[in-house]
Amino acid sequence: MDNYNFDVIVIGGGPAGLTAGIYISRAKMKTLIINEGTAGGQMILTHEIANYPGVESTSGYELANIMKNQAKSFGCIIRSNVRITNLNFDGDIKTVEVNYKDIYSAPAIILATGGRSRSLGVPGEDDYKGKGISYCATCDGDFFQDKKIIVVGGGNSALEEAVSLTKYAASVTIIHQFDNFQAFPHAVEEAKKNPKINIIMESKIIEFLGEESLKKVYIQNQRTYEISEMNIDGVFIFIGYKPNTEMFKDKIELNQWDEIITKENLETNVPGVFAAGDSIKKRYRQITTAVADGTIAALSAVEYVNNLKVLSQA
Repeated sequence: MDNYNFDVIVIGGGPAGLTAGIYISRAKMKTLIINEGTAGGQMILTHEIANYPGVESTSGYELANIMKNQAKSFGCIIRSNVRITNLNFDGDIKTVEVNYKDIYSAPAIILATGGRSRSLGVPGEDDYKGKGISYCATCDGDFFQDKKIIVVGGGNSALEEAVSLTKYAASVTIIHQFDNFQAFPHAVEEAKKNPKINIIMESKIIEFLGEESLKKVYIQNQRTYEISEMNIDGVFIFIGYKPNTEMFKDKIELNQWDEIITKENLETNVPGVFAAGDSIKKRYRQITTAVADGTIAALSAVEYVNNLKVLSQA
């Protein structure tokens, strides 16, 4: 049973979870990362990363592999592509059940399950993610220098990012399916007065097309159902963000957007349960912010476990 007992269990193998695994295992604590997908999380979908400090350019897949190998080199155990079937955060020892049979336990847990940008769910979208379709202006904006791009969405994020993208793009077309924006008036006004921005209302993209990269889209007017074609270099989609926290409902405190609420040390409202990365309540979601969260949560979890050991020996 010793193979199932750990000092800290990390749920999630993205940049936050892998960073936590590196720090905890390096502190000579028995560490397990449990990941329902492939280690690396959303990071592995990024074709090129050019804003990670100290690394001029790399792919998300390569960076994820480096982080994974670092964690393993310090003794961290990683179980990927499994299904978490039960969680119990009650009491001093928390448990995680995997595949309805294996039960792992630890006094401290770090939740680093990340999240995902809401997608349009139309033909071609999955084919061109990272090849013309992006969900992060900060990450990918400079790849579209002097290019023609589309921004999909009508909320504050969509309009603010559209304005931000005009620093790079030759032109930005905002496409929104409704007849009015859901953003603050000042954000709408700023977008409307920008000479690089065109706006198409009551319309939506119904298909993405291209070759090795995105080349054009089909747009349908929601009132007339007329379909038009637009040649384009890139599309940025900002229609909301969803944290992967469904399994934590009724176990820890979440806000109205299902983001995990944490204290300064990234502990949740449940003692011994910490959280890091894109699943927590915060404004900015980048690989670097996830790594920072993973570091803080790891150091906090190590301190928590060490304090428990001191108390047990007293």
